[in-house]
Parts: sequence; C-alpha cells; structure tokens
Amino acid sequence: MSLTTLPSPRPPVREPQSNSTRTSGTGALMLKIAALAALDALVVYAAIVLFLDSRWLVASASIAGAIAITWLYLRPGLLPAKYLVPGTVFLLIFQVYVIIFSAYIAFTNYGDGHVGSKDDAIAVITSKSLTRVEGSPAYDMAVLERDGHLAFLVTGPDGEALVGDEESPLQAAPDAEFEHGRAVTLPGYTTLGFEEILADQERIAATSIPMSDDPADGALRTPDGAKAYLYTATMTFDEATDTFTDSTTGVVYSDTGQGAFVSSDGQEIMPGWKIDVGFDNFARAFTDKSIRGPLLSVLVWTFVFAGVTVAGTFAIGVFLALTLDDPRLKFRRTFRALAILPYAFPAFLSALIWSGLLNSQFGFVNQVLLGGAQVPWLTDPLLAKVSILVVNLWLGYPYMFLVATGALQSIPGEYVEAARVDGAGPWTLFRAIKLPLLMVSMAPLLIAAFAFNFNNFNVIYMLTEGGPQDISTEMNVGATDILITLVYKVAFGETSGRDYGLASAFAIIVFILVGLISVVSFRRTRALEDLH
Repeated sequence: MSLTTLPSPRPPVREPQSNSTRTSGTGALMLKIAALAALDALVVYAAIVLFLDSRWLVASASIAGAIAITWLYLRPGLLPAKYLVPGTVFLLIFQVYVIIFSAYIAFTNYGDGHVGSKDDAIAVITSKSLTRVEGSPAYDMAVLERDGHLAFLVTGPDGEALVGDEESPLQAAPDAEFEHGRAVTLPGYTTLGFEEILADQERIAATSIPMSDDPADGALRTPDGAKAYLYTATMTFDEATDTFTDSTTGVVYSDTGQGAFVSSDGQEIMPGWKIDVGFDNFARAFTDKSIRGPLLSVLVWTFVFAGVTVAGTFAIGVFLALTLDDPRLKFRRTFRALAILPYAFPAFLSALIWSGLLNSQFGFVNQVLLGGAQVPWLTDPLLAKVSILVVNLWLGYPYMFLVATGALQSIPGEYVEAARVDGAGPWTLFRAIKLPLLMVSMAPLLIAAFAFNFNNFNVIYMLTEGGPQDISTEMNVGATDILITLVYKVAFGETSGRDYGLASAFAIIVFILVGLISVVSFRRTRALEDLH
C-alpha cells in the first residue's frame, strides 16, 4: 500500500502595504512623538521650577512619571495600559493628591497669620516694625522698575549712586546717569515718571530697601517717591536665643512652639508660621466649647437635611412614577415632561430664583400669593430650614421620578398579573411586589443621593448662605449651615479669619461620616439581591 504525500500548505501571501497606509502610520507616529516631546518639555520646565523651590520629591516624581509615560507610549503593545494611564494620572492629581494634601493640612495650624515659614515671619515682623530715624539724612532718589519689581536708585550724601530692591541691599551703581547732581536712570531699568509713581504710590510707599545684609542697619523707605529716609526696626531678632525684643517697651517674645513669637504674658506678634500640631484641630472640634456646640447642631441638621431630602424626593418620585405609569391616564407623556422640568435647569440657578421668590419684602410668594404678607422665609431659623427642604425637594424629585419610572417599566408583567389573580389590591401590590423590586435598583442610588445631599453646598449657600447667623456663638455659623458650608466659612470666612487646618479637620470628619454611612448602607442593601 503506497502512501500519497500531501503537498505542504503554502503560506498566505501578504498584500503589500500601500503608500497611503505607510504614510498614515508614519504621520501618527510623528504626532505621538511630538505630543510626548511637548509633555516632556513641560515636565522638565516644571521640574526645574520645583528644584529651585527645593521641592525635590515632587520634582523627582514628575520626572519619573514623564519617563514612564514616554516609555509606555513608544513601546508597542500594552494597549490596555495606554488607555488607563491618562485617567489614572488625572485621578492621582485631582482626587488622591487633594485628599492627601487636605489630610496633611488638618494636622497643621495653616491659616491667617500662619502661612509661610519661620524665616518669612521673622522678615515680615522686622519689616513691619520699621520706624523712621530722626535726624537721618534724606536721599535723593528715583523709582525704577524691572520685570515687575521695584527698585530705588538713590544718591548718597557723598554723591555716589546706589541701587537696591527688596531682595538685594543697596550696592554701588557706577553706570547710573546723573542730572543736576542726582542719579536718575540706570541701564537695564525703567525709570517711573510722576504719573506712574502716583498710580502705584501704595506699593512704592510699602517698599523697603535694606541698607546692607545686616537687618540692624535698617532700610530706606519713601513717602513720596522723591526722597528716601532711613528706617530701623524696633523689633530686633536674636538668633542665639530665638527671641524678638521690642526696643521701645523692652518686651521679649519667644518661640514657644506654637508657631508664633509669644511674650511672657501670652501676647503674640503676627505673623506666625506654619507648624505641625498633630491632632489639636480634631481635639478643638470636640473639646472647645465655642466650636463643639455649633458643630454638633450643624451635624444634626446635616443628617436631618440629607435624610428628609432623600426620603421626600424618593416618596414624591415613586408616587409620580406610579401615577403616570397607569395606561388609562391620558397625556402621560406631557405630564412626564412637565414633571422633570425642575431637573432641566441648573440647580444653582434654580436656587437663586427661589431666593428671590422667597424674599420677605419683594418676593413673589409674599407679595402675590400671600397678599403682601411679611413672612421671613429665609431669615427665621425654623422657616429657613423648612424653605430649604421644600426647595431641595423641588430640585431633587425629578431625578427620583426618572429612575423610578425606568425601574417600574423593568418589572416583569407576570409578577403583577399573578398577584392580581391571587386577589392582591393596589396597596398590597405596591408593598409586596413593586416596592421591593424598585428598591433593588434604587437602593444604591438612594445611598448616593444621601452622600450628595450631605455635601449639597449649592442649595444652602445660594438660598441663605447658611444664615440666619447664630449670635450665641463666636463662630461664623448660621442656623441652616450644614457641614460643607461650615467648612467653607471656616476656611474662607472674612469675619472670623481663615483657619485652613480646622476646616480640613472638619472635611476629614465629613469624609469619614459619609464613608461609614455608605459602607453600612451598601452592606444592608445586599439582602435585596435575594429578590432576584
């Protein structure tokens, strides 16, 4: 028996690539290289700035990240990573970094009077205590400017030209040009005219030019831009003892570890500097009576506001969804369109409109609906809370209505028919069939809505700005403030100063509370999965 040798299969013949395909591939590669080159150039520039500012860790991380991204996108393959990296980078920059930085600030005294370093505080205190030396000579001068920075060109008593700015003390200016025995211009600088000096007189009057590298030698200042006078500091810093001494009173201010120089009787001189304070901000939040009381009342109202809003919007949304789901109802589509109108407008804009409608003197509600009554909807503590809840229900129910409508339409019809055959009435049908199946899909959304309203800054601030003000406490807190608006007022308040450390501590408390509530709620909703 002879075996027939089968011919080996021929390899498939590849079509030669066309010129257009090769051209498009080359163009895409060149575009990618150009984009990566632009990114790397930007990172290198940023790294140089960061290195000059002594931020070695951030600069090194930026360079390492740029190298990794360049390698990834020039290397063939790894397609999933190429899609995931942009989103991951933005997540790290705009979410993770913000959370870590806020957590760090919560453990510092960062705020008004405690912003810069200790060296910055020493320089500012010394500069603020400068007083004119009686009998000191007057220096003829000209105000110069270069790269947006001011400099003084002065003529000394011996006729020598000197130039200096706030960063550099006075030094000889041999290239200065003179007119009538006084230096007026210097190459590389722009001499300000009379009108320019008048327009910028505030900044010029606040400028101090050190006489030398020794702060004890004083500085030159000018009241009019024409004559400069010698000023010396009344506050003298002693580096050996780490103290400031007021030469006019003899009071000594020491660094007691509180981020400021403090006298023996407890008087601080500002500015201070930023230091780590550990858990002091959290301890203040729960132990300081002036903070603890308002914080607890705000915390209770925050839970009431979020809970009532979620429960109310859910009830209204489900009720409307059930009502408009009845096939016997005419014009259902029209009613559904009208029901979601509040959802079609931006929330902050709607809140502003409601603020005008509820104005106690000129609002539409009082003047038209109530015949000119003076009801303090937004200025009375109780009515302001009721008004906020009503407005938030108005803004929130369309979302629940849309979700409930979709969930109702996904319920199998045979379940409803079987319950009706068994004699279930409308209430039993809703309680035993529709509501449990609705909760399967809506429970996670209810949790998300609670977390959102827990931090619903817009509606509170646009309606009442957290007011009316609580006059029983020293804190800038109002009757309708929730935690997030309290955080804003503590961080950026103009009446009680800015305390970023305490505000960050409050923000961490909010983060922990929302996280715990979400975790517990999601675990509870797992029981609903059995309904499937």
